[in-house]
Amino acid sequence: MGLFTKKPMHLLMAEAGDNEKGLKRTLSAGSLVALGIGAIIGAGLFVRTAAAAAQNAGPSVTIGFIVAAIGCALAGLCYAELSSSIPISGSAYTYTYATMGELLAWVIGWDLVLEYAVGAATVGIAWSEYLNNLLVQVLHLKPIAYEWCHSPFEKSIADAAGVVHHGMMNIPALGIVSLLSLLLIKGTQESAFVNGLIVITKVSIVIMIIIFGWSFINPINHDNYIPASSIYTDSSGIDHHYGGIMGILGAAGVVFFAFIGFDAVSTAAQETKNPKTAMPIGILGSLAVCTVLYILFAHVLTGMAPVEFFRTDGKEASVVAAINKYMPGYAWLGKLVTVAILAGFSSVILVMLLGQSRVFYSMSKDGLLPPIFSEVHPKYKTPYKANLIIMILVGAFAAFVPGEVVGDMTSIGTLFAFILVCAAVIILRKTDPNLPRQFKTPLVPLVPILGILVCAAMILGLGWTNWLRLFVWLAIGFVIYFGYSKKRSHLK
Repeated sequence: MGLFTKKPMHLLMAEAGDNEKGLKRTLSAGSLVALGIGAIIGAGLFVRTAAAAAQNAGPSVTIGFIVAAIGCALAGLCYAELSSSIPISGSAYTYTYATMGELLAWVIGWDLVLEYAVGAATVGIAWSEYLNNLLVQVLHLKPIAYEWCHSPFEKSIADAAGVVHHGMMNIPALGIVSLLSLLLIKGTQESAFVNGLIVITKVSIVIMIIIFGWSFINPINHDNYIPASSIYTDSSGIDHHYGGIMGILGAAGVVFFAFIGFDAVSTAAQETKNPKTAMPIGILGSLAVCTVLYILFAHVLTGMAPVEFFRTDGKEASVVAAINKYMPGYAWLGKLVTVAILAGFSSVILVMLLGQSRVFYSMSKDGLLPPIFSEVHPKYKTPYKANLIIMILVGAFAAFVPGEVVGDMTSIGTLFAFILVCAAVIILRKTDPNLPRQFKTPLVPLVPILGILVCAAMILGLGWTNWLRLFVWLAIGFVIYFGYSKKRSHLK
């Protein structure tokens, strides 16, 4: 048995049918669409839109959203086929194990930690920042003391009286990660219900911004829809391609991060009532809904305010700033946006924690991680010990590590997973052509190959520093694999 031993398909299908000892099937197609929207609509919509307009594309950021959506849709079609054919928790990890062997499966499983666990911690830190904004701007209360909402490794600040404050611990970030982890332990169905309420709230507010903001669009701001090619240097001294084709591609790379999360739907395949039909609906449905909302939202936002506004006064809290300045009489909507951002962050954290625990569950069932990660609660039928361990690790990261340290590592992890999923579709069509496929990716191998090329192009734009971080992360993973997992693999 070598490093590239593949997990036999009959074992995967046997696990899918083992409902007595496994995870409880409670999710419908509608629940999966809501989970996907919950993971996708978060910081990306409210933050990345203005950043891409200011740095890369101006009003043509809407075209950037379309390009990014095409890349995600190509990968989404591949996810839909695999998740309907192999309805097992684990997402890209499971698909890679069945098609490319154990070593690459371990690599992608370890890599997904960057997307799910590190991503959840990062959003938890952002959630803490917006909680203070809610307390001060909306509720008119005192903010949480600097010491207790910042990492000890962040820069100290001095208040108006000259007193210097040092970060000690980010308690709100730790609190939201812990609360949502406990909700996941209680049950996936309950978590999906809470997530559904959050999704309704934030989607309603996004729609209100689109409807009310449409009448405040100034046609002058859309006159130069695709600006001429130039170089824009931001406040940090970093040059960006602005305008033209390169500007649009640059915007696509920026707003791609706003789509991260739809693949997390596939990690819940083993808890879905009818995964063969529900998984494709959940993955592609959530992606389609979010793409339409993103394009309309970007059109309204760039129509209300000129690009220069997003480079100066509207650089931070861009959406709220634009509403307050260019939509007189709608200050209440700006306050609701703050609530929507908090709700959006909460649902993103929830789905990321769900995805991480299910990937670890699958890796543990295969012997690549200790058995504790696949122990299911006798009553709630959830991997509660995995959730507790992840709560401690992610919570510690959120409480003590600055958010900017993570950088773009989450995106590299996601894009790498997309590439392997696209490749898995091609391989599985050759090695197991008779596998029942409720949903088939069209135009194979063209669609998967295009997905690989688009995702690879986005990876190339992330810079050598992020490649170095990824290399170090994977090196740590190899140490764990050869030191523990290889010897304990159930297939060996």
